[in-house]
Amino acid sequence: MKKFIPLSLFAVCFALVEAAVVVYLRQLYYPEGFSFPLKVLPHSTLWIEMLREAATLVMLFSAGALAGRGAWQKFAFFMYAFGLWDIFYYVWLKVFLNWPEGLLTADILFLLPVAWWGPVLAPVIVALSLCISAVVIVHLDERGHLFKLKKVDVAWVAFGALIILYTFMADYKILEAGENPPPYRWGFFVLGEAIGIIAFVKMLLRK
Repeated sequence: MKKFIPLSLFAVCFALVEAAVVVYLRQLYYPEGFSFPLKVLPHSTLWIEMLREAATLVMLFSAGALAGRGAWQKFAFFMYAFGLWDIFYYVWLKVFLNWPEGLLTADILFLLPVAWWGPVLAPVIVALSLCISAVVIVHLDERGHLFKLKKVDVAWVAFGALIILYTFMADYKILEAGENPPPYRWGFFVLGEAIGIIAFVKMLLRK
């Protein structure tokens, strides 16, 4: 469990790097302050940003893989690093820019494979869920509780995740057209989050 300490330090510092890049991008493209509708980035800049996001995922996964000793731990540590990185990304933006104004402030979340958006609270909830689940998995794995997922477990967790991803990506054409997104689909988000949590808890209880 002590591996969470250096991994946490990595995630928090990496979040600072991520936030710093966003500060620079906003100074270039949103000098008056970030808001929707999105401004169309030059194609060359957009591809660099997409590659940077892909590299970020690879680095977070690599850190998790180095921290864990088995498949379950490696994946759990990746979940933890990703979740903590996402949370502290907003913490650092608040420090640097005093942004977001609140947890319901809309943000562009990701660009792969299309543009994602949502209120800040939504990815923070997902990140907290990932962190808590990761700690539980590593704790149980260290105590010798081996996880053997059934296909139904994978199906329900994946279903919940897909619903959440739908809420983030459903409006990508509207975003890329330079228009304001519609109201966020909180109902679908709550449904997806609930499905994932229930499936995870049922798996734990079965053990």
